[in-house]
Amino acid sequence: MGITVCNPQKGRLETIEVVFTNENTIWFDGIEDNHGIYSITDWQEGLIIKEGSYNYPLWVYDISREDIGYDCIRARKLYKQYIE
Repeated sequence: MGITVCNPQKGRLETIEVVFTNENTIWFDGIEDNHGIYSITDWQEGLIIKEGSYNYPLWVYDISREDIGYDCIRARKLYKQYIE
């Protein structure tokens, strides 16, 4: 599936082909607000972090779900580090 992501390493938006599966993605329930983390996906030696809002997902290189302990709180901190 082609999605547009924010790529902070390149400083731009880009469209990439991603396959979301149960093996590479964790979906989080109970998003408290529109800025809660909806999912984290391992993709091409990087991590795609999606919020529960209309913002573009963030694609960060050289990190995985395992590196952040499969944790939505750590994913949120990583997201804020690059976006805010």
